[in-house]
Amino acid sequence: QVQLVESGGGLVQAGGSLRLSCAASGFTFDNFAVGWFRQAPGKEREFVAAIIRSSDTDYADSAKGRFTISRDIAGNILYLQMNSLKSEDTAVYYCAAKFLVRNLIRRSGYDHWGQGTQVTVSE
Repeated sequence: QVQLVESGGGLVQAGGSLRLSCAASGFTFDNFAVGWFRQAPGKEREFVAAIIRSSDTDYADSAKGRFTISRDIAGNILYLQMNSLKSEDTAVYYCAAKFLVRNLIRRSGYDHWGQGTQVTVSE
């Protein structure tokens, strides 16, 4: 059974950094695409970043240059390093996974989700 558990959220001042973690179980990263999404109050959930294999990554424009997605394959942990945080980054951040098809990285179609972790960026 696929399980995803996020941690690392919190309150940070604008310009600060946070690292989110997602402990994954029930599958291996070799066969799954994994990613981060977020949902701000009153808005729809949106794609942030995804990774397949060891180094193929994709980022939303809002995350490029500030966020870095990575994986600890041995520990089955997904990370999102967030730097230069802005107030508009405030949201609940979700870890997600989907079975990898044809080694294609996707921004949608994820069918396993964590419970989310709150990130609040204050001015």
